[in-house]
Amino acid sequence: MLSYDVPMDAPQEPRWLNAEESQAWRALASALVRLPAALDAQLRREAGISHFEYQVLALLSEAPGRTLRMSALATLAGGSLPRLSQVVARLEQRGWVRRTPDPADGRYTLATLTGQGQAKVTQAAPGHVQEVRRLVLDPLTKAQSRQLREISRRITRAIDPDERRPDNQPLPPRPRRCPDDRHPQPCACRESRPWL
Repeated sequence: MLSYDVPMDAPQEPRWLNAEESQAWRALASALVRLPAALDAQLRREAGISHFEYQVLALLSEAPGRTLRMSALATLAGGSLPRLSQVVARLEQRGWVRRTPDPADGRYTLATLTGQGQAKVTQAAPGHVQEVRRLVLDPLTKAQSRQLREISRRITRAIDPDERRPDNQPLPPRPRRCPDDRHPQPCACRESRPWL
């Protein structure tokens, strides 16, 4: 007969953070709260749109045919489908996005960036990129920037190890294309004017 000093169903003692871990966590938590608010403030002030609205426009600008299913767009933008639907309805009222049934499967709705929407993201992108540089990249060395990329990827994998959507389907690959259809592919715009 086996015996144990501690019952198997006894609660485990939490793995408390030591002082160094606590400082690292608090620094990250502070950045996670402050950075989105700062990016949102810049876009509202200079472009009259929220950071989430900008992300939606930018993702559509990178997609083939500037079109994505609403469900895929919600996943890529990191928002729920109901939240995305409200935002896209506002963007549609401004003439920046158009929604249509998916001809391949009528159960889905497609969101398409209009010419006016492309003009809006093109107008908003320089200020947004400048703010990202000022707040995130300029304070770091090149080595720290690479470390930040790897750290962020590791945390993202810990949150979503299989990189799957809530419906258990793999995430669609993030589109990579020049937002200007007149340019040859690949195009230098991706380097000089990234749509973050």
